[in-house]
Amino acid sequence: MLNNVIEIAHKAGDAIMSVYQRDFATYEKKDESPLTEADLAAHEVIMAGLQTLTPDVPVLSEESADISWEERQKWDTYWLVDPLDGTKEFIKRNGEFTVNIALIKNHKAVLGVVYTPVLKQFYYADENGAFKMTEGEAAVELKVADHQEGEIWNVVASRSHMSDETKAFVEKLGKAELVSMGSSLKLCLVAEGKAHVYPRFALTSEWDTAAAQCVVEMAGGKVVTPEFEPVLYNAKENILNPFFIVCGGAADKIQTLARS
Repeated sequence: MLNNVIEIAHKAGDAIMSVYQRDFATYEKKDESPLTEADLAAHEVIMAGLQTLTPDVPVLSEESADISWEERQKWDTYWLVDPLDGTKEFIKRNGEFTVNIALIKNHKAVLGVVYTPVLKQFYYADENGAFKMTEGEAAVELKVADHQEGEIWNVVASRSHMSDETKAFVEKLGKAELVSMGSSLKLCLVAEGKAHVYPRFALTSEWDTAAAQCVVEMAGGKVVTPEFEPVLYNAKENILNPFFIVCGGAADKIQTLARS
C-alpha cells in the first residue's frame, strides 16, 4: 500500500507544479487562510487515488473538512490528508511546501507520506521504518539524532510563528542554533537527524502533522504535548492539534529541561 500512496502523492505534486509554474488565482477561506488552484487540484488527485485504492476507507482532507464529528467519531481507520501543506510558502514560491497523506488507525498515524514537489523528495514511513527518497535515487533509512553533552541544540522553528512560548522553551535548552523551515518539513528535519527538537506553541490542524508524525515516530522520535503526552488524531470534535514538541533521540533530556 505504501508504494501506491507514494505514487498518489507524486501525482498530486505534479498537479501542484503545473500551477506553480504559471500565474495562479488565490482565494481566502472562512478562517482567512489562503487557498489556491493548486490546493484544489492536488485534493482532487488524492481523493480519486485513495478512493480507488481503499474504497471503504473514509478520507478527511483539509479541502473537504466539513464532515461532522457525529460521523467522524465512528471511524477507527481513515485517511488524513493535506493536499498542499504550506500554501503561504507556495504563494511565496520558496519551495517549502508538501503533500501530506497519512493513514490513521485507532487515533495514531501508522503510515505517512510527505512529498516536496520542488525538491522531488519523499519522506515516508510505516511499520517497516522511516525513509527519505529523492526521485531517481535509492531510499535512505531515517534515524533521529541524539544530543551529546555540551553539544549545541539544533532547533527547528517556523518563520511565521515564533511565539513567546517558543522563545522561552529555546532559552531553557541553553546553547541553541535555530533553523527555519516551512510546512511539515520541520518535523521531517527532526526525523532525519538534522534537528534535535521542534517546539510548536502555535495552532496547527491534524492534517498538518499526521504524515510527518508517523515519519518521526518510525525514525525513533516522539511527538508529544507540552505535558509530554502523545499527540492523537480524531480523538475530539475539533481538528486543531494541541501545542506540541517534536523530539529526536533526546526526549528524556528535553522533558527534563522543559520542566526545569
